Amino acid sequence: MAASHIFKVVFVNQGKVYEIYARKVSHGSLFGFVEVEELVFGERSAVVVDPTEEKVKAEFDGVKRTYLPMHSVLRIDEVRQQGVSKISNFDGSNVTPFPMPVYTPGDKK
Repeated sequence: MAASHIFKVVFVNQGKVYEIYARKVSHGSLFGFVEVEELVFGERSAVVVDPTEEKVKAEFDGVKRTYLPMHSVLRIDEVRQQGVSKISNFDGSNVTPFPMPVYTPGDKK
C-alpha cells in the first residue's frame, strides 16, 4: 500500500505566520507561486475543539487550491503525521520588505 504524503507548509501572510497541512504541493502553473492542494484539517470530536485550528479552517473553508507567492513561503516539509494547523504572530521585524521580482526583463542567464 502506498504511503500517504502529508506536507507541512509554513508561510507569512499579512504579518502572521500560517502553518497548514496539505496532500499536494507543487510549483504550479502560475510563475512565482507555490500551488497547495487538498488542505487537511484534523478530525475533532464534539468535546475538544482547538480554536487556533478552527480559525485556519474557517479562513480556508471552500478552498480547493491556493497559490502562495514564493517569497512568502518559509518552509515546506514532508511529514509522517499531520499536526495542528495554526496562525501565530510573526515575531520578526516590524518592517515588511518590499516584494522583489524573481525575474526581471533584461536578466540574462
